[in-house]
Parts: sequence; C-alpha cells; structure tokens
Amino acid sequence: MSYRLGVDVGGTFTDLLLINEITGETFTAKVPSTPEDSSIGVLNGIDRICRESGVDVSKIDRVMHGTTVATNAVLTGKGAKVGLVTTKGYKHVLQVARSFCPGGLGGWVSFVKKPLLAPLELTIEADERVGADGQIVDVLDEDSLRTELKALLATGEVEALTICFINAYLNSEHEQRAKQIAQEIFTDIPISISSDLVPEMQEYERTETTVVNSYVRPEVARYVDNLSQSLFSKMGDDLHLSILRSDGGLASARASAESPVNLLMSGPAGGVSGAMHFCGKAGFKDILTFDMGGTSTDVALIQNSKARVRRETRVADVVVRAPSVDVRTVGAGGGSLAFVPELTKALRVGPESAGAKPGPAAYMKGGTEPTVCDANVVLGYLPSDVQLGGAMAIDKAAAVAAVKKVADAMELTVEEAAEGIIKIANEAMFGALRLVSVEQGFDPRDFALVGFGGAGPLHANALGILTQAWPTIIPPGPGVLCAYGDATTQVRDEASKTFVKLLKDVSTEELAEALNELKEKACATLIADGIDIANQDVTYQADVRYTGQAFQLSIEFSQEELLAQGLDVLKSQFDKEHTQLFTFALEEGHEVVMIRAISVASSGELPSMPQGTAGATLDDCKIADTQIYFEGKYHPATIFDRNKMQPKLIIPGPAIVSEMDSTTVILPGYQATVDTVGNLLINPAK
Repeated sequence: MSYRLGVDVGGTFTDLLLINEITGETFTAKVPSTPEDSSIGVLNGIDRICRESGVDVSKIDRVMHGTTVATNAVLTGKGAKVGLVTTKGYKHVLQVARSFCPGGLGGWVSFVKKPLLAPLELTIEADERVGADGQIVDVLDEDSLRTELKALLATGEVEALTICFINAYLNSEHEQRAKQIAQEIFTDIPISISSDLVPEMQEYERTETTVVNSYVRPEVARYVDNLSQSLFSKMGDDLHLSILRSDGGLASARASAESPVNLLMSGPAGGVSGAMHFCGKAGFKDILTFDMGGTSTDVALIQNSKARVRRETRVADVVVRAPSVDVRTVGAGGGSLAFVPELTKALRVGPESAGAKPGPAAYMKGGTEPTVCDANVVLGYLPSDVQLGGAMAIDKAAAVAAVKKVADAMELTVEEAAEGIIKIANEAMFGALRLVSVEQGFDPRDFALVGFGGAGPLHANALGILTQAWPTIIPPGPGVLCAYGDATTQVRDEASKTFVKLLKDVSTEELAEALNELKEKACATLIADGIDIANQDVTYQADVRYTGQAFQLSIEFSQEELLAQGLDVLKSQFDKEHTQLFTFALEEGHEVVMIRAISVASSGELPSMPQGTAGATLDDCKIADTQIYFEGKYHPATIFDRNKMQPKLIIPGPAIVSEMDSTTVILPGYQATVDTVGNLLINPAK
C-alpha cells in the first residue's frame, strides 16, 4: 500500500498530511516550526505522523513539500555572495535599475538604496556584444574573460556566479561559452546564466532574476540536499521528493536546487492549490481564499477553477521575473501582536508577530504580550479545553492577563479589548481581499470565500460578513490545507521566449511552430525527471499588449483552440480581460510580447477520503456547552467534533467546530452545512 506526504513549513507550525493513495484515508500532524533549520521540523513531523497513524515510514513513496527557505534568504539578507559577469559597459545595470525612487515628489531625498545582491566590487565585464537582432557584433574575448574571472576568484568572496549578457535572450552562444570557461575556474560553486533561466527581454529584470537565483541557490541546494539525504535514509532510495513552485506546480528536488528563484512564493501557493481541490469537487469554481497562519495572512482570487498567475514575484523590495500565484500578504496572523502606542492611545494590531517562539501567551511558551490568538481565547472562540495539534494545551488565564494590558491602556473590559483586536485584524484581512477582488474589477459577492490555515476558520464567518461572499467555506483539514495542496499538486515546468510582433503580422502557422519548439523544451525537463512525454499535458500562454504599452496580460490557450480559432483566440481573450481591468478595449494595435509552453505531469484522481461517523446525528457530534462573546455580550454556544460530522448535517450558530488542526467559529445568526465533500458551508441563517 502506497502513501504520499504533503509538508508545509509555516512561520509558526509545520503541517503534514499523509494520504493513502488506495483508500483516500488521511492522517494529519502539526508540529512547531524550527526557524533555525526547517528540515528539523519536517523530520519531527514525519516521526509524529508515522507514529500516530501507525504507517511504516518506508511505505511513503512520494513527498511534496512547500518551503520558505528561498523566501527567508531574501527577507533576512542571508543569501550567498554573488559575483556577476555582464557585457562591457553594463556593469551598473543593477545599480541603475529602473531609475525609480519610491515615495512622493521628494522621495529621492529620503530614499536609501539597499545593498545590491551582486555588489559592484564583485562585478566584472566581458568584452562581447550580441545585437538586438541576435547577430554577434563583437566576438567574446575569452582570454580577457579568463583573466577577469581569475581575479574574481582571487578575492575569495564569491559563493555563486551569475552571467548575464546584453541580448542573450535572442542568442545564448556567448553566455553558454562564458559558463564553460567559468566552470574551469570556479569548480565548486553554482553558476547561473540568464538564457537558461529567463530568456526574456528587458535587461534589468533578466539580470536581477538571475542574480536572485544565484543569491538563494547555495542555501536552497544545501537544504534540499540535507532533506533528501535524511528522507532517503528513512524511506528508501525510490522516494520521489518534489518542491512546490511559486506558480502552484511542483518541481523535482533537482530542478528546485538549480532554479530556486521559482520557489520564492512556494509556501502560499500550496494553500491555493488545496482550496481549489476541495472547492472544485464541491462545484465552486469562483472563490476568494484567505490563509491565516501564525504570522501573516495570504489571500488570492480563483476564477473558473484557475488561480490568477503573475509573471513577476515580489519578496520585500526584490522583484524577479518568475511566475507566481497572485497572492497578496498582510501582516495579520494568530501571533500578530496587539499594542496601544503611548502617543495616540489607538489600538494597533501587527505586523509584528510573536512567531513560533515565544508565541502567544496562551501557548505557555514564554510569551506575555497580547496577540490575536489570545483575543480569540478570551472571547471563547478558541476554547481552552481544545488542544492544538492534539498535544498543545491552551492557558486562558495567561491570555486574559496578556489582553488586560491593552484593556487597561484603553480603559476597556478585557472582552471589549479582545473584540477590538479581532475586528482590527479582520479589517486588515478584508483590505487584502479587496486588493485581489474589487481593485481588479471583481465583485466579492460573486465569489465564495474559503478560510483555512490554523487561524483562518476562527475568522472566516466574520470575513464573510465583511465581504458578503457566501457561502463561506471551511474545507476539511483547514489547518493543514497547504500540506494537502502540496500533496495533490502536479509536477510542471515551462519554457518561454520573447516574440515581439504585432498580431496582424503573425500567422497561425508561425506561432504554432514557435510554440512547438517551446513545448519540446518544457517537456524535456519533466522527461529528465522520469516523466514520460505521454504522461504530460501542455498548455500555452502569450503575453499580449496594445502596441506602445509597457503593461501586458497573459492569455492562456490550448493547441486545439489555436488551430480552431486562429489568432482571434488571443485577441478576443485579451480584449475581455482588458475590459475587465480597465473598462475598455481597442480594435487595433494588439502586440504579442512573450510566448511560453507549460508542461504539467498528468496524474490520476485521488480517491475521496471517508467522511465522519456513519449515521451520526448533531447530538452525537456534541462535545460540550460553552459561551462566546460577540457584539458586546455573551451568547450560549455548543462545541462540536468535526471528525464525526456526516454530509447534510446543519450546525446552527453560535457554535464552535473543533478538529485536530483548527477551530471553526459559527457566529449568532449564521449556520453551517456539511456538504458531500466534507466542506463546512457557512451561510446566514434563514
């Protein structure tokens, strides 16, 4: 009997979900994250989930993993020291960037540029030149390059090397040769070249992306290698380890170590994949997701069962040309700290977080400051007799003592202060949801809202009220949904090229031929990872704009659609999306900028996991009576066990639905229904 394991490493907890590929039976575990070395938390979680499920670790043949290693390296500035090789005359490409200073008209006065990821003292120039048409203008001076590279090696500082030449996206001959020469001199460090990683126009973006890849590559490679060796020793050499990419697909451990720039949004993408999996099965194709963890909340919009994908990924002030699910993050999580500044006396929540250590006061790990989690405990939303992860007790007295600091500062009762903390956190998340919906031309009332993450179900009903997105859906295992998304996602890769031509000047045959070349390149990566061409599905994308624009939209289509509709498939879809975003479309001037092929490994559908206890009534699911504080007063409520719930059960609010990995709050005036997939559907009571 074979099993697959999904693992998601968060700021506070590491979540694991083990799936029986034959029966669909699942097991979950939640262990504290280990920020000093994420792999320790992963291995601790594997030990726990195998011990609690009784599954022999050697029976697990696939591990799918969402990781924040690349993200953290950028955020903390602890990446490698990168050497950069540019075309002669382009040494300052990163320094000049886009000549943009953030802020108002006087922003240049106060703007302090952060240190370059590839410093000028480690940047050298190669005497070569490729023209804008891809023709070689000046042949690469190999002797001069060797001399410069040896001088760079002599500094003893370079830990990763980047090679990015002007117009190399049109002709990679010089970059490839420079890499061969560099490998003779730098024999033990990773070397990244732009034509392999991002063969697209715009020199700064291409250079920055390749440099960031080098910056995080040693750290990611070290992590993947250590994790792989540990897993192989436990599970056997036939184990398949895959890492979640920013765009929601999976990459092999080998591909992840070589192109870690594609992992910068690996963590949030898992939850979006898991939400699409459960909501798609239940018939909900248009959804808003919010994943509330211990440190932050990630939100996204899914339309027609497809997540919106950005062609750029931003982490802090670093922007790279790599695809990622369009996730927006706000600093509001269960561990977000609440405080009252002495000057304003106005309650503030976040973005600072208590993190995994010391954590909220209620967790009894040394934390004493009030957090969103503590406010939930005070209000009764997170009952103190419900354990987290099956092994973590909650201290209500400690939570009350922490929140009392805020209450005293504002001359409020503890309950009033706690409710204020919750409302501010909810408004912050509502603002993020507006970014992905209203500000992109979508009405949230046309979508269902999906709440998950360890803290998401606590706030889902309240967010449903703010957005008026009904039903509000709590999928099965919401606290480990990112891990479920990791476990049910498919391996994918893509190949792209610049293709700047007016649509009217392109023939269907010319575009089809160019796409076929990209298809072969994209499929080759999966073939190298042991996935046969017959088990791959390929789709295509074209980035289209009106000529003269600096902004383009990605249009997705299949080979069948291109052959049946011709180039009109691009024009009609582009006009529709442009009207959605900007309220107008033009008749002429459509220009193709980029084209790409995306190959995805096809995989069989996993069987549905069994639901609840056969024949269980609502009374059978009852754990205890309790009370919750809502809108200024206490309400009697009931705590239910979600694991026993059967489809079609109706849970009237106020109620609390408890499970191993999360707790769902159903507010007064609302009710939840269990659907056939196991989702809780929260709606206003009739």
